[in-house]
Amino acid sequence: MTFLQLLDGAEVLSRSGDAEVQGVEYDSRQLRPGYAFVAIKGEKTDGNRYLDAAIQAGAVAIVTDSAEEAPRPGIAWAVVSHGRRALARVAANFYHHPAEKLASSGITGTNGKTTTAFLLESILATAGRKTLLVGTIEYHVAGRVVAAPHTTPEALELQRMFAEGLSDGAGEAVMEVSSHALAQERVFGIPFQVAVFTNLTRDHLDFHKTFEGYFAAKRVLFSGCGVEPPPFVVTNLDDEYGRELLKFSKDKSQVFTYGLEKGDWHAEKIEVGPKGTRLDLISPEGRIPLWSPLIGRVNVYNILAAAAAAYARNCGGQQIAEGIAALTRVPGRFEKVDVGQPFTVVIDYAHTDDALRNLTALAREFVARGKGRVITVFGCGGDRDRAKRPLMGDAAGKGSDFVVLTSDNPRSEDPVAIINDALPGLQRTGTRYVLEIDRRKAIALALDEAHAGDIVLIAGKGHEKKQISRQGAVAFDDFEVAREALSKAGYELAPPVKPAGERA
Repeated sequence: MTFLQLLDGAEVLSRSGDAEVQGVEYDSRQLRPGYAFVAIKGEKTDGNRYLDAAIQAGAVAIVTDSAEEAPRPGIAWAVVSHGRRALARVAANFYHHPAEKLASSGITGTNGKTTTAFLLESILATAGRKTLLVGTIEYHVAGRVVAAPHTTPEALELQRMFAEGLSDGAGEAVMEVSSHALAQERVFGIPFQVAVFTNLTRDHLDFHKTFEGYFAAKRVLFSGCGVEPPPFVVTNLDDEYGRELLKFSKDKSQVFTYGLEKGDWHAEKIEVGPKGTRLDLISPEGRIPLWSPLIGRVNVYNILAAAAAAYARNCGGQQIAEGIAALTRVPGRFEKVDVGQPFTVVIDYAHTDDALRNLTALAREFVARGKGRVITVFGCGGDRDRAKRPLMGDAAGKGSDFVVLTSDNPRSEDPVAIINDALPGLQRTGTRYVLEIDRRKAIALALDEAHAGDIVLIAGKGHEKKQISRQGAVAFDDFEVAREALSKAGYELAPPVKPAGERA
């Protein structure tokens, strides 16, 4: 492909030269001879600092969002008005517009994106569709399960995955679309057939600064990012911002609403048990009896969202019911650690105050029939919104009988300072607590506290496999740490679980 062909549709301010291009990269360390390098000014670094390094690595063409950089002799050169938009256009051109050949469903919101995406993928698979999945835990592409460094990757990786999926016969894509990705236009030019909104609670204000800015970023999925609005929208009527999106989208898209008790999709006869959830799904197709191995009312919302999105993708009631029943687990989402102990241990990704409230409420339902207690281990992430830390302490305290406050990816911050930020909210609840900065010791302490009939919640990291601090990243898996602690306590280890993404 020539450089001129690569630039088709990009907002080019000036251009000189041409070259045959063998590949595209925005990371100069990944460049190969014959590639084009796209230099982007980012939040933490500026790709324009690496122009000469890219040329030394063999770049034959440069796309830059810096008009201050002078073209280098013998190198095809283009200055663009917006680096990420240009990357999206260039990537789409290089891979021959694969996103336009897939039916994509995008899911956004603070909580529930991952489980909703896994459910929708399962329903589509039951309906005989070949699907690729992009999300927080992992990517499913061409039969492979790939670790996910970002919920929504940059446009180049997205188009590359779409192309791989297409070559493997995929016709559908299911994507979690983060607010960061929408604000940074990583999904620029991708046409979504279905856009799903789960809910909006306080998160990522370190990046978006205000709640209004956070919602505005989410809303981009429903207005279209460089494309027309999606034909179908699914939104949560029980959420204030979901109702706002209904007003925003009703003149642009066909809207399906959902809620526990109202909406085009809602639930009746909900029965939550220790082995799963049973309900009647009330839908435009009528009543659909459902069984899901996923537990709790919070997952009823995820089921409703996924079912409505699947319906928008022409799946019938039987396919919806079978697909929901087929998904037995979502890694790091209310995932049980069971090695024969007489109490329940659960790993969950809850890392906001709202998610902690939902998690502890679900745990309370779990132990309600007996005299069991809710024991919660949690921490707050470093280099993130400090204002939510006391709110998380309050949520954990109000929902639990005993709390262990610990570290959760302190990053560049002092973990003691983070704990001190969360502590006032926890103290106001009057719930018994202990502080333990070492997360491994904190988990062991909570497990030692547990008796028969209790439930221990290990919240915050979920599927994550690392603990990140000033000293760097070290391997740390809450699931394995809990299993090891239970083993040391004398409980018999169960057989290893299946790898993440593999269904039982």
